[in-house]
Amino acid sequence: MERGAASSQEVVRVRGALTNTKRKLAEGGLTVGFIGGSITDGRGAHNWPEPVSRWLVANCPDARIAVENAGIGATGSDLACFRAKRDLIDRGCDLVFVEFAVNDNGTATERRQKTREGLLRQLLASGTIDVVLVYTYCQDMYGPMSEGRMPPSIEEFEALAEHYALSSVWMGLHAFNEVKAGFLRWEEWLPDGLHPTERGSFSYGESVIGYLRSALAHTSEAPAGGVANAISRLPEPLDPGHWQQVSFVPFEEIRTEGPWMIKRWVTLEWIDRALSTSAIEAKLAFSFEGRGLALAFDFGKLSAECRYRIDGGEWQVSSRERPDWCGPAGWLKLETLADSLPSGRHEVELEVVHGNKPDCGGTRFDLAFVGVIV
Repeated sequence: MERGAASSQEVVRVRGALTNTKRKLAEGGLTVGFIGGSITDGRGAHNWPEPVSRWLVANCPDARIAVENAGIGATGSDLACFRAKRDLIDRGCDLVFVEFAVNDNGTATERRQKTREGLLRQLLASGTIDVVLVYTYCQDMYGPMSEGRMPPSIEEFEALAEHYALSSVWMGLHAFNEVKAGFLRWEEWLPDGLHPTERGSFSYGESVIGYLRSALAHTSEAPAGGVANAISRLPEPLDPGHWQQVSFVPFEEIRTEGPWMIKRWVTLEWIDRALSTSAIEAKLAFSFEGRGLALAFDFGKLSAECRYRIDGGEWQVSSRERPDWCGPAGWLKLETLADSLPSGRHEVELEVVHGNKPDCGGTRFDLAFVGVIV
């Protein structure tokens, strides 16, 4: 396998050594992180991170392996930018697999490249985390792959992989090739065209295991300078609008009008606390310093909508889709209100509204965080 080869039908592309991973294994402990959508989500207990983690445990018996699976169904790289520190970096991950080619597939190129690059720069900034990109499959990819081409969502991720010298594993192509060769039946892989069965997840995992087997075959020492020079080595961004720098507005700094409460959130593990109300016309206001704003919710068919305005501008009314699979709550959903404001201080006003839609069956308004793009 040629390093950095450009064939559009290559499953594994090696662009750099797993230096930090090898160091941590030699020291006797490795923390592996996974982030992505439902195909990566650990709650199903059969997705591809499971065979990969078990392989590491079996083949690295002298090291204690810890796993931080931060995958959440129906989420993309935009939400991941606000979760990377809490759910991966602060938990001491040494090796992180990033899987968002599918969940970002329906997002415009300009937007998804900003959020993907911001996520990668956060993970790479300290120099203590090895990052590997992995690509799964959705039905939109069938046409390009059948014609020997790379789907746009993956091709754009590969541009970032080249720029940041990150290895990648096209798990979806590995399984696709197994189907073409008769080793795997389509219904064993993707009965709904998106979510793999346990057999399909094992196929995904096999391709990652093959990469790890080769990459970890030989130990190596850390380069001179190591972590200390990591930030200075981070290349200039491809998109200056990337979401690397993010922050949060504390609930305690949000001004409220009406019956609001801050609650410890016990129904969704990715949320620590929520600012919550069920009252129509309940209001909140806050200020922030930055160029963009995003709100995250515990969202579902019983969730209310809202109207909001920034810096006294025109009122905007939210109208979020509630697909058939959406439950009454339990979807950690991000709504980006703005990402190209003039840098500086901004004022936000928000009011809860019912929504008056057939699929909007309640008035719950459960705000998980107020995120700022700096």
